[in-house]
Amino acid sequence: MMMEYFANLEAGLQAAINNGNASPRKLYALEIARLGKRLYSGQDKVAWCGITAPFDLLNAMGVTSCFVEFIGAMLASTGTVGTFLEETDHIGYSSDACSYHRAVSGAAIKGLMPEPALLIGTTNPCSGGLAVLENLADQFHKKLFVLHIPQDESRENVAYLAGQMRDMAGFVSDLTGVSLDPERLKDVIGHTNEARAIMAEVYDLAKTAPSPLTNKELSNFGIVMALFLGTEASVTIAEAYRDEFSRRITENSVDAKNEKFRLLWIQNRIQFKNPIEKLLSDSYQATIVIDELNDITWEPIDTDNIFEGLARRSISIPFNGTIQNRVKHLQKLALEYNVDGAINPCNWGCRQGTGARGLIDEGLRAVGVPVLNLEVDCIDSRKFTEGQFRTRIEAFVEMMDSKKA
Repeated sequence: MMMEYFANLEAGLQAAINNGNASPRKLYALEIARLGKRLYSGQDKVAWCGITAPFDLLNAMGVTSCFVEFIGAMLASTGTVGTFLEETDHIGYSSDACSYHRAVSGAAIKGLMPEPALLIGTTNPCSGGLAVLENLADQFHKKLFVLHIPQDESRENVAYLAGQMRDMAGFVSDLTGVSLDPERLKDVIGHTNEARAIMAEVYDLAKTAPSPLTNKELSNFGIVMALFLGTEASVTIAEAYRDEFSRRITENSVDAKNEKFRLLWIQNRIQFKNPIEKLLSDSYQATIVIDELNDITWEPIDTDNIFEGLARRSISIPFNGTIQNRVKHLQKLALEYNVDGAINPCNWGCRQGTGARGLIDEGLRAVGVPVLNLEVDCIDSRKFTEGQFRTRIEAFVEMMDSKKA
C-alpha cells in the first residue's frame, strides 16, 4: 500500500514539474515521495530513528533513515490511519498515548513497516518515540542504539554526546558493513552547512511584511528537511524556496490586503486534510508566517570537529531542555516575525503539546501574543469536528481584531 502511494505521488509530482510547474513545494514533496519509495523498496539499508538523530551522518554511510513519526503522518495523509489506530486499541494500547506512535505500532503489527537494518533511538523529544523504537527492535529482532541527548550545551555535555555519535557510527558500520569515510562525511556536512545557510535566508524572507509565503508552503518544513540534510537535494529545495520568495518580494507580487493577521504555528501541523489553513487565509486574511520548528538554532558545523557540531545541533532543538527554554524560543519567534497571535494544536496524547500548553500560553501572552489552543488529534480525522473549530477560530480572529483596533 505505502510503496504504491509513494510511487504514485512521485509520478504525479514529476509530471507536474516536467510540465513547468516546478514550485518549491512540489520539489520538496517530490523528495518526500522519493524517500518513501526508498524506505519501502526492500533494497536500501533502512534505519528507523528518533527525531533528533543525525540524519546527515546516516546519509554519509549510505543508510536510508527516517523518524518513525513520519509514517504516522503519511498514514494520516492517505486517510487510512484509523485502521492502524484501531489495531492498537484492540490489543490494549492506551487510548491517551500519542496517536503518531500508536499508528506506527499498528502499521508494524499489520506488516506495513519496512524491516530495518538497525534502529537509532533518541531521548529527545519524548519517551513515547523511544518506546516505539524499542517495540520495533523487539518485533524485527534488530539492534537498537540509543542517543542520550543532554539538556544543555555545556562543554562536558557536547563531548559526551559527540562520543555517543562516534559510537553510533561504529554501531552502524558493524551492522551494515559500511565504514564511515572521513572525506565523504566532510562532503556531506558541506551540503548540510550550505542548506542551513539558505534555509536561514528563507526564514528571514518570511519575516517580510507582507510575508511572501502562503499558509501551506512551509508547513512541517523544518522537521522534515532534517531528513535530507547532507544531500544535494536539501540545497536544491532550499534554493527554490529562497529564489521564489525573493522573486515575490522583488516583484511586489504579494498583496498586502491579504495579510491582516500574522500567525505563529506551534509544534507540528494537522496532518490530514482539513480546512483550517485555507479558512485562515481566505476568510480572515491570516498568514502563518512562522512554525515553531522552522528556525535555525545551530551554528555551521566545523568540518574539523564534525561530531561536536552534530551534538550541538541535537542539543539545540527547541523541544530539548526545560519548558522555559522552549517558551523563550517561542517568544523570540513571535517578536521577530511580529505576529498577532499563535495557534497551538494540542495534539491528543502529546506531552510536548498538551502538557506544556499552560506555560506556553502564559509565556506568549507576556509578550502580547494571544494563543488559540485547539484540542485536536493531529493525525486522526475521526475526532475532528469542523464546525466547532470554525467557531473557535472565528472568536480568536475577533479577539485579535479588537486588539489591533
